[in-house]
Amino acid sequence: MKLNDLRDNPGATPAKTRVGRGIGSGKGKTGGRGVKGQKSRSGVAIKGFEGGQMPLHRRLPKRGFTNIFAKDLNIVSLGRVQTAIDAGLLDAKQTVTVETLKAAGILRRVKDGVRLLSDGELKAAVTFEIAGASRSAIEAVEKAGGKVNVIAPKTPAGEAKAE
Repeated sequence: MKLNDLRDNPGATPAKTRVGRGIGSGKGKTGGRGVKGQKSRSGVAIKGFEGGQMPLHRRLPKRGFTNIFAKDLNIVSLGRVQTAIDAGLLDAKQTVTVETLKAAGILRRVKDGVRLLSDGELKAAVTFEIAGASRSAIEAVEKAGGKVNVIAPKTPAGEAKAE
């Protein structure tokens, strides 16, 4: 077999339908679009248009807002930290930071910091240096003999801090 002998299976690539080539072609006149006017033209998008009536998305009331200054924190549970310590991915004697959690494979990417939650149980005495923690998580860490230092989450350069 040679390269010039290669062929597709018969009927594998049907001929492209030629639209708008007369009534006898079956796809003539409106070319399969079915209508005259604006909808038959190319490049027309009238999504949400209701014929001049106020569209639904403008009739309904708006609720809430998106805080553009909100910090996007990673959430880590105490149980997840304990399993990483048991597996030898984290050293309980070292301070646990965002970078050490990322190196251990607990976090995929460093966002604006880490918030610690109290799901699970922590047995090792660990020192945390993180952006936030729930009150119950701080109590659980201190009960296990550790410490939680809450540091301010990173702010993008040039952004003024609201105090």
